[in-house]
Amino acid sequence: MAKFARGTVKDFPGFDARTDAETLRKAMKGLGTDEEAVLKILTSRSNAQRQQIAAAFKTLFGRDLVDDLKSELTGKFETLMVALMRPAQLFDAHELKHALKGAGTNEKVLTEILASRTTAELRNIKQVYLEEYESNLEDHITGDTTGYYQRMLVVLVQANRDPDGRIDEGLVEQDAQVLFKAGELKWGTDEEKFITILGTRSVCHLRKVFDKYMTISGFQIEETIDRETSGDLEKLLLAIVKCVRSVPAYFAESLFYAMKGAGTDDDTLIRIMVSRSEIDLLDIRCEFRKNFAKSLYQMIQKDTSGDFRKALLLLCGGDDE
Repeated sequence: MAKFARGTVKDFPGFDARTDAETLRKAMKGLGTDEEAVLKILTSRSNAQRQQIAAAFKTLFGRDLVDDLKSELTGKFETLMVALMRPAQLFDAHELKHALKGAGTNEKVLTEILASRTTAELRNIKQVYLEEYESNLEDHITGDTTGYYQRMLVVLVQANRDPDGRIDEGLVEQDAQVLFKAGELKWGTDEEKFITILGTRSVCHLRKVFDKYMTISGFQIEETIDRETSGDLEKLLLAIVKCVRSVPAYFAESLFYAMKGAGTDDDTLIRIMVSRSEIDLLDIRCEFRKNFAKSLYQMIQKDTSGDFRKALLLLCGGDDE
């Protein structure tokens, strides 16, 4: 994986896996648990370093660190600490597997991950999914979803989006016209055209298409998708459009709505804060501040409590007043 410089969590300088393992053991041994010690270490070490701590923990004490965290911690704080311990390359595959498992399908997770990951990331997810679960991600998706929503997901899972390159202005014009005819100008909607264009064209090409679409139709592409489609397909198409425009802005918006109003969508909060902490959480914070007139830090502070809040604020890494 390429090292991204826009995360809030980086390798801890002067890192010593054994010392950390000993501190964690002491924090969880005997009566009561020192949650503060646990969260301070796990939020300030990179994912790679956490894996080294887990290895040292087993070497020194013959115990599994994740099992100990599960037995000593509770609730969403436990969920967050366990999520931080999951090896980064397994994280997305694990989330998808659980979104596809059992009675209900969690479309929110499928949409978020498959719409926001790069082609290289998607290829990696498919590979890991196959190795970990001995089954094909695509087969699980087709078994668990239906209709145009399923088809759009299958197109994304092919991970064959054109790479960014020279822009063909003629094709930009053509795609914008095709989308206009498939939506606004048609009685009913030709979903297939939306699926093909949004699922296979390069990101920089699509940005131009959206601009051209606005010129031709007088509408933002989001307005058309909103009017012409509904349900899970609409949410997925909108997520793709938002990620084409800006992945950090998409995640900022998802975080905002996870915390806005009554109740908090803790699963989404945990999933985004953990999965983006070493990639682009600084950019997400920037977009959040710009678009919602308050900082991500302030919203987490207002909306969560206890050790869960302390850990999230440390992952957030600072307030953008």
